[in-house]
Amino acid sequence: MTSWLPTLKTATPEEGYDLAVKLSRVAVKLTQPDAEVRDRLRPVYAEDSDALIAASQVVATHFATVAAANDFWRDKL
Repeated sequence: MTSWLPTLKTATPEEGYDLAVKLSRVAVKLTQPDAEVRDRLRPVYAEDSDALIAASQVVATHFATVAAANDFWRDKL
């Protein structure tokens, strides 16, 4: 069985950020597996600045993790 997350290693910081967003999205799907419920809730938080800021904070936390796993891309840039 192939893992959806085989590694945290990425070639660039931009790829690392994309991975951080994916980690955040997967966490939401695992927390609320019902797509209909997620679709129903999306308009509510899409208009809530506090919810959007919280989502950005989660992505930032994941990005910090990915950056650390990549040794901050020190040897690649």
